[in-house]
Amino acid sequence: MPLPVDPADHAWMLRALDQAHAALETDDVPVGAVIVRADGTLLATGLNAREARQDPTAHAEVEAIRAAAAASGDWHLTDVTLYVTLEPCVMCAGAILAARIPRVVFGAWDEKAGAAGSVYDVLRDRRLNHRVEVVAGVEADACGTVLTDFFRSSERSR
Repeated sequence: MPLPVDPADHAWMLRALDQAHAALETDDVPVGAVIVRADGTLLATGLNAREARQDPTAHAEVEAIRAAAAASGDWHLTDVTLYVTLEPCVMCAGAILAARIPRVVFGAWDEKAGAAGSVYDVLRDRRLNHRVEVVAGVEADACGTVLTDFFRSSERSR
């Protein structure tokens, strides 16, 4: 049974989508993330910056986690929700677990590399010492469309 979606989740996902659109400026895959405190305040944002910085670890989630840890002065992000436009990959799932983030909300499924329920389910693996509440498919159409449009335009430019 799917978890209920908080109405605020839609609003925060739209903020993550703003970050995804910003990634287009550097020709990065348009993935965006925001981290929100339990009290509803924005703590950090991130966008995919692999092309911009030539850094394979510069995924939106990792960028947001780094910014959140710096802003809070603590790497234990135990009172936040991470919103991201695309299902986290294995690397990002590992960073989410390491930061002890309790809740992840994502938009589009990643059927090729997702690690939050599609290909893998790292975030809820019972063998690990931390498990994450995962809410999937929030603003899925909008999140998927920005990615589909990006890859279609990339194919045309080749």
